[in-house]
Amino acid sequence: MLVNTLSPSSFGSPKVSVFSGSASYDDAPALQRQIEAAIAALELPGDFIRPGDRVVLKPNWVKEHNASKPEDENAWLTIITHPAVVRAVARWAAGKLQGRGSVTLCDAPQSDSSFDTIRRLHRLDDLITDLTQEFPGIAFLLFDMRCEEWTIDDGVTIAKRELNSDPSGSVDIHLDADSEFLGHPGLGKLYGASYDFATTNRQHTDPHHEYRICRTPMNADVLINIPKLKTHKKVGLTVALKNLVGTTPRTNWLPRHTEGTPAEGGDQFAESSAKRALEGTLMRTAKKILFGRFFLSKLFVPLKKLGRVIFGDTKEVVRSGNWHGNNTAWRMILDLHKCFFYFDGTGRRREKPLRYLTIVDGIIGGDGDGPMSCDPVESGVILAGTHPVAVDCVSAQLMGLNWQKTRLLNDAFAIQRLPITGFSPSDITVASNKPEWTGPFEQMHDCFEFRCHFGWAGHLESDERLAKMSKN
Repeated sequence: MLVNTLSPSSFGSPKVSVFSGSASYDDAPALQRQIEAAIAALELPGDFIRPGDRVVLKPNWVKEHNASKPEDENAWLTIITHPAVVRAVARWAAGKLQGRGSVTLCDAPQSDSSFDTIRRLHRLDDLITDLTQEFPGIAFLLFDMRCEEWTIDDGVTIAKRELNSDPSGSVDIHLDADSEFLGHPGLGKLYGASYDFATTNRQHTDPHHEYRICRTPMNADVLINIPKLKTHKKVGLTVALKNLVGTTPRTNWLPRHTEGTPAEGGDQFAESSAKRALEGTLMRTAKKILFGRFFLSKLFVPLKKLGRVIFGDTKEVVRSGNWHGNNTAWRMILDLHKCFFYFDGTGRRREKPLRYLTIVDGIIGGDGDGPMSCDPVESGVILAGTHPVAVDCVSAQLMGLNWQKTRLLNDAFAIQRLPITGFSPSDITVASNKPEWTGPFEQMHDCFEFRCHFGWAGHLESDERLAKMSKN
């Protein structure tokens, strides 16, 4: 167990800003003003960004389309950070560098996503060209941090290709006894992705808990997280905390659920029925057979369709940890923040705290079957803050959700080993251009009513919403 060298109070402020504007990205100057007003309300130190700094922007580029409408190239609006927001944040940061330093735009999208398509749809190369012309002397970089891209057919991985990943490489962080997985009863049954049980469980076997993170964001002088305001099937909501999952090159190092029914000590399913136990056994066997054998994977596609008929569609049945009983994913996400707050790009302990800022794209949010099949919420908001837990608590309140009902947030305040919060929930305050949102965050009112993923419905909504639901 490591001795703390940094105080959690140095990791960011409990102050969050929420600025309301138009639910449209069309007016670039108005959006720039809205974002800069949200940042100004935080009263950052004058040298938060310094000439010569390495500034890294981490948008949410998880998927190039809405999974419910894969044929519609314009349906990404609720899924990923809008390029107009990325441009505005990049311009603000570049202006602070005063002609010296670098601004890097990078993400590790979902493994079956097409970064090339995101790059084309968002005209990211044009963005880099425009920024380079507007801010001479500053290096602007853009890259995909993944080390491989998968081809998926109806949810079955049928091919993989290697990618270059982060040009600066990656760093392995050994949290070990400081991990939130220490003593977790699900060890040995963890699942990451792509049928590779062995890798996930090898990286997380007490007392060994290890994460591989891309070096560029770990080496940043300033890390600017630019998430989308959305619901999420595994942790309830995806805003600042969840977005850092996209800084890891190998997804199988990240446990997302624990195999089995609750009666078996798992969180893969919400019910402990014989049917779900049978499904879990069959799926584990199939995944172990298919791992690395892509010629067999193609033959499995029609069998999966048959399984959907027998066991139910994932759009209607809770599986893969997609519910409020997921006791796995939140641990991984909080562990990643321990890595960023306590370690640098060499794997050594930080001597100075990371300068960290979150700017949330809530102009068009996403609710329902998040994070990949969201429906639009025209919320028209930009949130900003220097601590991701505070930002996510305010986001939950703004979305009409009960932050205490997701372990991602509730347990963030209870961490004993390498704590990441130096404040209590009652310390979180909101600065806003709307009086009804200003003050202690739990007193925000006239908020939105984001629909939860069905695995969280009836659990995560605010008490006020649940009371209304019980009357209907």
